[in-house]
Amino acid sequence: MTRTQPKAPRSAQARKDIRKYLLPTEGWVIITQRHPAVLIRPTLIFLPIFLAGGWLLVLDPENRLSSTVGMLVVFGALIYYALRVAEWWMRHFIVTKRRVLLTSGVIARTVTLLPLRRITDLTWQETIGGQLLGYGTFKFESAGQDQALRHLTYVPHAQEVYQDISGLLFGRDYPGPAAGGDEEGDDEREEPGGPTPSGRRATDRNDTEPIPGLPPPQA
Repeated sequence: MTRTQPKAPRSAQARKDIRKYLLPTEGWVIITQRHPAVLIRPTLIFLPIFLAGGWLLVLDPENRLSSTVGMLVVFGALIYYALRVAEWWMRHFIVTKRRVLLTSGVIARTVTLLPLRRITDLTWQETIGGQLLGYGTFKFESAGQDQALRHLTYVPHAQEVYQDISGLLFGRDYPGPAAGGDEEGDDEREEPGGPTPSGRRATDRNDTEPIPGLPPPQA
């Protein structure tokens, strides 16, 4: 079941992305950062290097070489980890009723988008770690093309996100709160009395009654 009222984004960067990259009349259904579990690997890389640098820094304060190397290692580790945390904080996955967007980048911002109508397949995968911590991986396929936005990892609340996107993709087949029209916002179904494929309307006359106003047939 889809969420009828999406939660407001927590970070100021998310709100800025909404104002900057979405159209004024384009509402959003999902906006989320990656799960904090994405920082587990950078943390495991950062900690040993940072501790080794700190050990070299205090090993022999009188030794200029070891102190300098230790300081460089500590600074390098801090810069590496700060960039990873900043990239996690700045990266947002946004879904509207028209398209899917991925914003990323710390210094140079990058926005990748994929129209919903071009998505031909959606794969949702949860590893054991994802099931325990609450994240999943999504893979989008689009008309046999290799799209830039095709593989999203560490998506939090993966089940809710999957249901929301499915509701947008298959809204016409399974009407609900997230159901939407085509890319232009129009439903493909015609109202009663609309034109048929032959060009006639359902309410048009379709019998053999004589057309009024014609002269009587000659004997």
